[in-house]
Amino acid sequence: MKFATEEELAGHHAATVRGAIEGVIGGLALSLPASFYLQRNWTYYRRLPPHLKALGVIMIVGPCYAIQAERRGVEFDKSTWTGAGKAELDREERVAESRWQALDTKAKLKEWAIQNQYKVILGSWAASMALAGAIVMRNRYQSTPQKVVQARMWAQGLTIGVLIAAGVLTQTQRQQQHDNRTVDHSWAHILEEQEKEEQEKQQQLKLHQLTPAAAPSA
Repeated sequence: MKFATEEELAGHHAATVRGAIEGVIGGLALSLPASFYLQRNWTYYRRLPPHLKALGVIMIVGPCYAIQAERRGVEFDKSTWTGAGKAELDREERVAESRWQALDTKAKLKEWAIQNQYKVILGSWAASMALAGAIVMRNRYQSTPQKVVQARMWAQGLTIGVLIAAGVLTQTQRQQQHDNRTVDHSWAHILEEQEKEEQEKQQQLKLHQLTPAAAPSA
């Protein structure tokens, strides 16, 4: 078992922080121009309270921050793997790629939705919130406070729907893992790779011992 060194821990932290900064910058690059555009071109958006506008920005920046920070951390972890561990990761990636290519379009969509369930849920919730807000704000017979109250009611209902969808996707993922469960033989593959590495080292050592030393120059 390999334990992380202080340098690797520091590198992982730096990679995660870099990803978090990239995510925040990317989220702001998307949300702020969109907010300014809506502020200039949409009367209903201008009537929204500032805290709701800020919430819209946060709803975009937050996921970008978390996702990019995690991605950079995972990328750094993969870069530190060497030897038998890296060979096993490469083998698992090839197996996963072959399995993905064998799926039809419907199965790929289902697989993608299960693997990215939190992105799907959060994206659906944000899109539904935006649609509900647009519908509510177009009502000419309600004042702005009434529209805000109605938007909050929509938010509560959509949140409940998101929780139900999250439960359904989680149960589907567990059922799929149960149906497709296999015995983990990765340890055996790692042992095989380590044995190959040891044999290669022994062969290189023998070749080095058999190679005559260079004669000294006169």
